[in-house]
Amino acid sequence: MPAWLSDAVFYEIYPQSFNDTNADGIGDIEGIIEKLDYVKGLGCNAIWLNPVFDSPFKDAGYDVRDYKKVAERYGTNEDLVRLFDEAHKKGIKILLDLVPGHTSEEHEWFKKSCEPERNEFSDRYIWTDSAFCGIAGHPYIGGEAEREGCYMLNFFKCQPALNYGVLNKTEKWQLTPDHPSCIATREALKDIMRFWLDKGCDGFRVDMADSLVKEDDEVKSATGAVWQNIREMMDKDYPDAALVSEWCNPQCALKYGFHADFYLDHHGNGYNVLVRDCETEGGDHSYFKKDGGDGPQRFLKDYLPRYEGSKDYGYISFITCNHDTPRLTKALDISEIKLAYAFFFTMPGVPFLYYGDEIGMKYLDYVRTKEGGFQRTGSRSPMQWDKNEKNFGFSDADKDKLYIPQDLSDTAPSVAEAENDPDSVLHTVRSLISLRHENKDLQADGDFEVVYTAEGERIFVYRRGKLVIAVNPDGAEARVKRADFKCDTDASGNLIYGIGSADFTDEEIVLGPQSFAVWE
Repeated sequence: MPAWLSDAVFYEIYPQSFNDTNADGIGDIEGIIEKLDYVKGLGCNAIWLNPVFDSPFKDAGYDVRDYKKVAERYGTNEDLVRLFDEAHKKGIKILLDLVPGHTSEEHEWFKKSCEPERNEFSDRYIWTDSAFCGIAGHPYIGGEAEREGCYMLNFFKCQPALNYGVLNKTEKWQLTPDHPSCIATREALKDIMRFWLDKGCDGFRVDMADSLVKEDDEVKSATGAVWQNIREMMDKDYPDAALVSEWCNPQCALKYGFHADFYLDHHGNGYNVLVRDCETEGGDHSYFKKDGGDGPQRFLKDYLPRYEGSKDYGYISFITCNHDTPRLTKALDISEIKLAYAFFFTMPGVPFLYYGDEIGMKYLDYVRTKEGGFQRTGSRSPMQWDKNEKNFGFSDADKDKLYIPQDLSDTAPSVAEAENDPDSVLHTVRSLISLRHENKDLQADGDFEVVYTAEGERIFVYRRGKLVIAVNPDGAEARVKRADFKCDTDASGNLIYGIGSADFTDEEIVLGPQSFAVWE
């Protein structure tokens, strides 16, 4: 396990929307370098960079045309290496976004695979043996290549699936995971990883990490074997490099070699019911919604088995949001968001802060889709640095050339405005991350234990090492008697962090409406 992960707090940067330095309306690597001091000032000591590789951008870069070349709109390979170097000087790690399950249909591998004559790339993708033989249970394309066959898709039409084999083989054209061609695909992936690790990259966030071997078993054991092989390579040659999965199943992902796994926004899971439970009947019952009425029990029912089943192998990563998820401002107000952030940054594991969430950027539901974003596009608008500058300081381009339109409302937040408001969510985020860095018990490896919950009550009390933490998302005061604690604690009434009002006596904890507190 890379030691630096224990105190890591990540900042996710969507490169095309962060900072544009050449006035083309699209963010670039130079723009990220320019803002590294800002990232460090938040307290974030690691960055997850969404794909910057050469692409036709039919899925915002998740359709890779060349894994070893930076897309021209972002800069050059040399620019990316300079980002690594400048970030490292400031104590910031950089994770690149690895897309292992598919490429662009414009990738040279795929072009070769489409040729009718057999070659070394013929089996790099999953093909049937006839243009009239489809692939049951999977999306596929036929009739677009000279080759006799249909090919499987991994997601969009532009993303043909790379071939890591089929575990439960039922057709003669399918290959098993141990077939030499499938092994060659795995080795090609390792070659890409080595290329960037050798240039200074600190690891990878892995897109759709569970999507490699098809017709896998319930626990994805064949896909897991691929990652275990890759982890062996990393442990041997790059022991300080990190691997973070988009899987949302830490019991599998962490055992198969990932150091951390995202707690994703899947409808009805523990993360979802905390902040995005707005698709159920009867209104929004999100735990952090002031009038949501929900206690922490639904969250804990989902989270605790995940945590207990994986804590010996790696970390669960809470996210404030990501490029695929509606920003919290779509459903929660700033007072509710502050409590949610306080919770995320004081839980075990490695947290991720999405760019713009630290100032309360809005989800823009009126923007048109861009590069395959569809409903996700509203969370990908350009960063809002300063209202008094052109395009909020994001770009000097004409407004109609911006990657995605910005928030033009009178209440649109900005970094400059937030800096001058001591009550802003920006200052809350900074103070929470600072608290985490200052207290080892709040970092990734610190113990976690439920101290108090009760049906019908919204207050939640938990322990991180020697610290006792309590949150009350409700609009009314909440009290808990120490005699009702589910575990022993040596914490006293020494308050080291608070939002709202709180008191911890020998007899009870008292939390005011919408309050959060940490005692030692």
